[in-house]
Amino acid sequence: MLKAILGKKVGMTQVFDEDGRAVPATVIKAGPCTVVQTRTAERDGYCAVQLGYEPVSERKVNLPLRGHFKKHGVTPHRHLREFRVDDADQYSPGQQITVDIFKPGDLVDVTGTSKGKGFAGGVKRWGFRRGPMAHGSKYHRRPGSLAARDASRVFPGRKMPGRMGGERVTVQGLRVLRVDPEEHLLVVKGAVPGPRGGLVAIAESVKARRQGRARS
Repeated sequence: MLKAILGKKVGMTQVFDEDGRAVPATVIKAGPCTVVQTRTAERDGYCAVQLGYEPVSERKVNLPLRGHFKKHGVTPHRHLREFRVDDADQYSPGQQITVDIFKPGDLVDVTGTSKGKGFAGGVKRWGFRRGPMAHGSKYHRRPGSLAARDASRVFPGRKMPGRMGGERVTVQGLRVLRVDPEEHLLVVKGAVPGPRGGLVAIAESVKARRQGRARS
């Protein structure tokens, strides 16, 4: 069964567990999502389900996507994502996927785009130590030696100043704390990547899937 859905990050809060301890949590408005297309091993070489999230008017999608939605008899959506499944035959275009596929206690992996920080130096980007701040020192937050020795070049992978953030990030093994099917809300323990309102993909944790296959 597909245990994956698209949503938007609402923000962070805290919930109290049975022992009265405050637990940091993130609220996600997840779904409802619509099955747009299914992919099978015979036709496409792999099994997957393509989900659409956030319906939009037809004029807000380009012509290729407009034809794609029309071909499968589904209204246009702003976001499209594919999720691998073991058997795609049990799904059909137009089928609704809601947040109630999860329950409290489930482990999920959340994927999103991290906040863009712009150009950052080595201290902020990589956590480098700074130099002494006394008046006699002229080395404070500079990159320092590149340890190139006689190569006279910068080795690939060297940690240096550059663009920070704005990358695809997956946080694994977050526990589901609460599920609200009426408001389409999902509360998970901890933080998820991205700003408020950012698109995230929530899927059953890789660890949980492996354990399920081992039991079967």
